Amino acid sequence: MRQIRLILAVVLAVLVAVVALQNTGAVETRLLFATVTMPRAVLIFTAASAGFGLGVLTTLFWMRAADKST
Repeated sequence: MRQIRLILAVVLAVLVAVVALQNTGAVETRLLFATVTMPRAVLIFTAASAGFGLGVLTTLFWMRAADKST
């Protein structure tokens, strides 16, 4: 099961990298009160990293909650 998860994670990372590298044009992004101009690839990597990080934190939270209830 671990190998399947690892393979899926690698495939997903490669897909994100391919999509990001195909989108190199500049884009304006509003972050709260500031407007930032950055390449789309940076925006895609940032969004993917934030989603991954939130997924990891959520999983850790659920695992700790399950450990405390048993």
